[in-house]
Amino acid sequence: MAQVSLKKLVKRYGALEVVHGIDLEVKDREFVALVGPSGCGKSTTLRMIAGLEPISGGSLEIGNTVVNDLPPRDRNISMVFQSYALYPHMTVRENMGFSLKIGKRPQAEIDRRVNEASAILGLEALMERRPAHLSGGQRQRVAMGRAIVRQPEVFLFDEPLSNLDAKLRTQMRTEIKKLHAKVPTTVIYVTHDQIEAMTLADRIVIMRDGHIEQVGTPDEVFKRPATRFVAGFIGSPPMNIEEATVKAGTLVFASGDSLPVPEQFRARVKDGDRVAFGLRPDDIFPTGHGLSAGDASAVYEIALPVSITEPLGNETLVFIEFAGREWVSRMLNPRGLKAGEQLAMSFDLSQAHLFSVQTGKSLTI
Repeated sequence: MAQVSLKKLVKRYGALEVVHGIDLEVKDREFVALVGPSGCGKSTTLRMIAGLEPISGGSLEIGNTVVNDLPPRDRNISMVFQSYALYPHMTVRENMGFSLKIGKRPQAEIDRRVNEASAILGLEALMERRPAHLSGGQRQRVAMGRAIVRQPEVFLFDEPLSNLDAKLRTQMRTEIKKLHAKVPTTVIYVTHDQIEAMTLADRIVIMRDGHIEQVGTPDEVFKRPATRFVAGFIGSPPMNIEEATVKAGTLVFASGDSLPVPEQFRARVKDGDRVAFGLRPDDIFPTGHGLSAGDASAVYEIALPVSITEPLGNETLVFIEFAGREWVSRMLNPRGLKAGEQLAMSFDLSQAHLFSVQTGKSLTI
């Protein structure tokens, strides 16, 4: 079994603690992505799993074995780095087989494993080339092939696509998804790109300042964010969030603008409560130009001025002025709009979120 268990895992650099006793269970053959802003501790956590950083506290288990003090070579893991880390003087074939060669595996076994990996990744025509003669995407496939030939229990990916352009990143996301289908092993994948995390992972671990904010499926963290931070981090464009005060069944913003307290929250708030109201751009739309609301009675309409627009072909992002700042909405089947134009906007309050201003936690049960 190749489950990975982090139990109260801590990392300190001197007196500075950067990972604060996190707990995480990664199941056998599960694809888990660690995501968060720069400095949140995700890469440090991955490097502790790999054995590249010593653990300051807690325990780390791979396949029911505590590996805190095991060197990387004894953990039966393979790591794919952001920088590819290929030997420039070796061919693709030599790079892929090098770890087996220094492990003194028989040449016939090395050839078999390398050929199997090259077939999985479509590298057969590139085997005699050196890294300098490969594109970025090809180099990353070679790096993945080098990991595959070791037949590890766990694959670790450290922001493997960040050096690629947008088109190649999309292609490589597909390659990694196919790879996991063909080689179903445990994967822990670090990225700052939420789209990579959402499209690749079975579960997403969202980190902030060395803590885990939420663990869930892509659908769960998008539709049911546990905290204000998660709500603002997951989603592109991000959720619109603004603080308000509850007064007589109404959310009153500092600007004086207001919205009704959504029906699903009326029993959970009282007058005087300070909350953060959140609504995704998909759930704010020019009237008649959005997804049909499940509950028409929950749609609140208000005329608001258009600030700017971002046409995207079959949809347009419309920035509107509300609650003292710009809110972003999504317009389907768009028509031409002018800055300053008053536009009838629909707020689907059935999809709204409320968060405690004091704790940042969702008020949704």
